[in-house]
Amino acid sequence: MTGTMTTQDRVHPGVINSSELLVAAHSILPELLPIRRAIHRRPELGLNLPETQAIVAEELRKLGLEPKLGVALSSVTATIGEGRPGRTIVLRADMDALPLTEETGLDFASEVDGRMHACGHDTHVTMLLGAARLLVQRSAEDPSRLPGPVRLMFQPGEEGWFGAKVMLDEGLLDDLTAESARGFAIHITTLYPSGEIHARPGPFCASADNFAITVRGSGGHASAPHNAKDPIPVAAEIITALQVAITRSVHAFDPAVLTVAHMRAGTTTNIIPETAHFEGTFRTVSDERRAMMPDLIRRVAGGVAAAHGVEAEVEFKPLYPVTVNDKGVFERVQDIARSIVGEADVQEMPSPIMGAEDWSYVLQRIPGVMFSLGARPRDRELAGFPQNHSNLVVFEEGAMALGVALYAAVAEQLDPDAGA
Repeated sequence: MTGTMTTQDRVHPGVINSSELLVAAHSILPELLPIRRAIHRRPELGLNLPETQAIVAEELRKLGLEPKLGVALSSVTATIGEGRPGRTIVLRADMDALPLTEETGLDFASEVDGRMHACGHDTHVTMLLGAARLLVQRSAEDPSRLPGPVRLMFQPGEEGWFGAKVMLDEGLLDDLTAESARGFAIHITTLYPSGEIHARPGPFCASADNFAITVRGSGGHASAPHNAKDPIPVAAEIITALQVAITRSVHAFDPAVLTVAHMRAGTTTNIIPETAHFEGTFRTVSDERRAMMPDLIRRVAGGVAAAHGVEAEVEFKPLYPVTVNDKGVFERVQDIARSIVGEADVQEMPSPIMGAEDWSYVLQRIPGVMFSLGARPRDRELAGFPQNHSNLVVFEEGAMALGVALYAAVAEQLDPDAGA
């Protein structure tokens, strides 16, 4: 497989769109591809992304903007139309990669072992830089095109590092209120065909929290389990009991997903260990469900352990809240998206995504939304096609033009009263 992918001036074969912004986005796409590929070749993890930060800052300076760099993380912010009246539109792109080794065969594949842009954040950065270029050019030609300031938010550390929260702590929205600002973010995905846009009002992404349970028994010889208190079958029973408890205690239409993904116990075949340890994650789509899960897990683990005369220690690591799309902003952005790409390619999701997003922290402060942008080639079926977080995932680059146009259109057209 090579890096030669569609950059034609249409979102997908057979559907030519006359949208002014989409045409403009396609016209600059060839100039954006080298930026995306440079970032893709040099993926960085966590909160410290010096190479990516430098690329973003330089591209913003080329547009005459003054980038502001983060202190505790390699964030970049800049404002287009500083001082204009009207609500501020916050546009966000996350920048960090994932810790896995790329095996796509792309000619611009990662050059760093154990790091890959497998969630498409390199495309997010590129799309927002492209939108910034259009917004600067178009507002210079006609200032009335930009009804208020546009704050560009380039964020490290989305993949479990709380980057959005750190940016908020450093003052990202300190001068804004829920009345004076709106937020918009795009997430690319191969779940949907290239050029399709999917979103929903209300819960969009689930919350995410991790848990760890250590079962403490007493060790002994494997031939005499009656002289020990074997923690392994107790751990297995707790895992099964947790799954049963979810089905019996959680409302089917306010769901929770709990997965045990890691276990550790023992050293060899003939020794009963003293402890068994396992850990996992649970996801919910409401604050109420999220709040009740720790008590459920403690109760099940403690009860099963007590029945076998052992102990269960339970620990929790809270991660991201539920990502909630504001209904008013959603409806307005949905209309904007339809004006760009047409009715058929803008679809309302029937249910939330059970993955989590730290854009949720921003949406706790200001009304806003996240939309999904499809980037799976239209001639490929979903079954068997690599998805986000796969070391084989490839995003169709032509879809980025729609992302550029949508970011720019939201900045220009989001009704000042949307979500009020």
